[in-house]
Amino acid sequence: MANSSLNPVRADLLDCFQAALRAVNGRDGVCTYFAKQADLPSGKLAMVAIGKAAMAMAEGAASFFGPQISQGLVITKAGYANQAFHKHPDVDVIESAHPLPDERSLVAGQHLIGFLQGLAADLPVLFLISGGSSALVEVLPQGITLSDLQLVNAKMLAAGLSIDEMSRVRKAISCIKGGRLLEHVGERLVMNLLLSDVPNNDPAVIGSGLLIEAKQAISLPVNLPDEVGYVLSKCIDDVRPISSQVRAETVIVADNKMACEAAAKCARQKGYPVTVYPECLTADVNQVAELIVNQLNHAKAGIHIWGAEPSVCLPENFGRGGRNQHLALLLANRISQRDDLHILVAATDGSDGATDDAGGLVDGKTIRHGENEGFNAKACLDEANAGVFLEASGDLLSTGPTGSNVMDLIIVCKTRD
Repeated sequence: MANSSLNPVRADLLDCFQAALRAVNGRDGVCTYFAKQADLPSGKLAMVAIGKAAMAMAEGAASFFGPQISQGLVITKAGYANQAFHKHPDVDVIESAHPLPDERSLVAGQHLIGFLQGLAADLPVLFLISGGSSALVEVLPQGITLSDLQLVNAKMLAAGLSIDEMSRVRKAISCIKGGRLLEHVGERLVMNLLLSDVPNNDPAVIGSGLLIEAKQAISLPVNLPDEVGYVLSKCIDDVRPISSQVRAETVIVADNKMACEAAAKCARQKGYPVTVYPECLTADVNQVAELIVNQLNHAKAGIHIWGAEPSVCLPENFGRGGRNQHLALLLANRISQRDDLHILVAATDGSDGATDDAGGLVDGKTIRHGENEGFNAKACLDEANAGVFLEASGDLLSTGPTGSNVMDLIIVCKTRD
């Protein structure tokens, strides 16, 4: 975590963030959900966990069902696996690629289909899906290559497309997304527990809807880069109807609202007045930074909390960072030399962009500290290299894998009206 030893306000913000992470931990979310259910399978069942929170969710299911889980498959981001599960005799663990898919993603896709097809016909399957699944597992239609898949994802990420827009494109070039994985589950009971990393908690967007059939033909975004349009033109199977009649029982067990509420509760326990803003901030990071500062300028002292999923457009050659680090540095630039604001911007999954850092915790001294180390904030923003600046200023926020993934949090302490 960022250094908070010399500043009690920074320490309080970190405590609020940690409280939020505990409230949306995948292990606890799964256990809490099942503990409230009266009608659950009493016999053997299989488990499939996919996503950046897959390991925590699988641990929750294993602790609740115990030996009832006769077979399991966990697909998660490289470095996010629990070594104890690697030794579990009945659970296969695959570490795959994120945020850009690679050969491991295709191997994971084939392993997933083989796993499902190898199950006994009457064995119920518990799916545990969290954000990151779109990159971690894939099966491509004929005519689409791994290079095509990587190009599409890289261009969409660089263009600042929303998660909904990217999900629609991913469904159009996939044999398992948009509900098509249902064709491989057979006629069996299917439970689908989700951690939501998308605005409005749309199950069809989480993990690109592996088990959620689109209600209508996929409508593609109009603002796609030309290269993405070319790949899509090669795919003639983008609106093929789904043959399976199986429908998964789908439940969301944790979301961004729960994280915001937990952070707010922690802040109130520390004696702060708290404002939780209802809107999820999904615009470009520059617009989000302007909105936040404008609202803070007119706000009373206390803790201010937003949920977020902003977008960022990247230059052709970009540096170290992600949308949270970029937003944190934008905000630091706007509040430079002010002594009344401390701002935490962080991803709840612990990874921001292609980095292993979660975001940043900045204040009015951030710019001066970074510049004293020889870095220029504007240049780092222009080069999408905010992580380097925040590391130099001592404001980079790192958590490691959190066992969750419910979008981003922005937690601000304003110390006077």
